[in-house]
Amino acid sequence: MDRQAALELVHEFVSNRNLVRHMLAVEASMVDYAERLGGDPELWGVAGLLHDFDWEIHPTLEEHPQLGAPILRDRGVPEPIVECILSHAEHTGVPRITPMQHALFACDEITGLLTAVALVRPSRSILDVNLKSVRKKWKDARFAANVKRQDIDLGSAELGIELWEHVGNVLASMQRIAPDLGLAGEA
Repeated sequence: MDRQAALELVHEFVSNRNLVRHMLAVEASMVDYAERLGGDPELWGVAGLLHDFDWEIHPTLEEHPQLGAPILRDRGVPEPIVECILSHAEHTGVPRITPMQHALFACDEITGLLTAVALVRPSRSILDVNLKSVRKKWKDARFAANVKRQDIDLGSAELGIELWEHVGNVLASMQRIAPDLGLAGEA
């Protein structure tokens, strides 16, 4: 499945603009990690783009992403992508073995924290976010309280990249596509 087909699938199942933006952020991070780690950027990007495609129709842990997997298989999504998506959720019990699986888990939660940091900036731009501002917000457990910081820690460790280097990598990926994320700043 190529990116265009994956994007069409996303638009078929997702109406929430912010959820689409989250998936675009994870996609960008996955593409960049594929290039860093010797993976296939299109394959990794499609995994990032599709990882939450079923959240609106399966919004519980009992359903997501397990019930989305058969839909992906029916649509011809390659099994490595389906397995990667299943492994990004701890509750599925699908182990993360491949670098692509580790990268998806590592990139998922951190994009939410980075988006939240950008949205509290006066400019509302991720282009104005730096690691110092992320570190400050990281320490405040009340800020973006739904972001699982322990998953971000675990994800970077599984990926074999120091936490703040990982945060900087994902930040750079998101900055690269800031307009697509609605985070280029107020006009």
